Amino acid sequence: MKISDIDKNLAVENTTGLDNIVWLDVKDAPFTIHGLWQTEKGKPFLRMPEDIAAKTSDGVRWLNTNTAGGRIRFRTDSPWIALKAVMPDNATMPHITMLGQSGFDLYKSDGGLYEYAGSFMPGNRHHGYDTWKPTDGRFHTYTVNMPLYDPVEEVYIGLAKDAQIEAPEPYALEKPVLYYGSSITQGGCASRPGNAYQAMISRRLDADFINLGFSGSARAETVICEYMASLDVSVFVCDYDHNAPNADHLEATHKPLYDIYRKANPDTPIVFVTKPDFHPGTEDVRRREIVLATYHAALAAGDKKVSFVDGARLFEGPFADSCTVDGCHPNDLGFFRISEKIGDAVEAALKG
Repeated sequence: MKISDIDKNLAVENTTGLDNIVWLDVKDAPFTIHGLWQTEKGKPFLRMPEDIAAKTSDGVRWLNTNTAGGRIRFRTDSPWIALKAVMPDNATMPHITMLGQSGFDLYKSDGGLYEYAGSFMPGNRHHGYDTWKPTDGRFHTYTVNMPLYDPVEEVYIGLAKDAQIEAPEPYALEKPVLYYGSSITQGGCASRPGNAYQAMISRRLDADFINLGFSGSARAETVICEYMASLDVSVFVCDYDHNAPNADHLEATHKPLYDIYRKANPDTPIVFVTKPDFHPGTEDVRRREIVLATYHAALAAGDKKVSFVDGARLFEGPFADSCTVDGCHPNDLGFFRISEKIGDAVEAALKG
């Protein structure tokens, strides 16, 4: 459809300097929103139901407002794409970029082949910001990756008035991959949202996904285990070892999480992952053995749809000691290495 044919009825302040612009609310068709549970107009974006998050923990209740894994998709031939975000003013954390925490980035794709098309830099923001990126003016599907560590209330996409907009090409794998885990799972500390490991795997496999990474707060509480078990997904990646406060807690919760999930989803592949900052001679050894015990118990029970990814090997390769920003949270090199190994496991699970 022509942008000029859309009755937007929106009063959106424009500081981009672009005159020939129409602002569109991404909560309206033909935009599609992925990886988020709440996309209702007049309400902030959420990753899961508010009541489930609140019953899980205060940490999950707050981090549920962070849009990690959220994506906005559409198809257009506009010669530029503008973005306006309405969001709180939060201080940037010291070990992550402002773009990774609060910004958006953009990919174009055709036939499931993705190419980075630029970043919407937060800059100096006051309850949000607007900015824009030029394009080649040809029709592409565009994917906007949303901030990893900030809440977002509203997003508008600005396009040229004489451009066209359509629904995006569907993902090749429309049933999402579910990821559950720690701050690393949430995306700390990727330099921009599209460099979180799930986003890399998504582009590799042209697959939808849901990110339920909760910084310091993924502890396999029964209520969130039951919620995850209720979701219709293609693969479940269980990566919360890092947030179990100690090995005893991990032992008390890891097999029960598997049991809850497998009872509700007998045919969904499960990928177990251990923490990447593995230290021999410490409690990390026991933690790894606990996750392996769940994996081996599942195999012994005849479950052929489980796999194991050894976190101690996630950073293997040249400059393995350069894969984090602080000895724990991956940088972009670290996330790329993680995406290779977990991506291999996800791809193998999908192929059966």
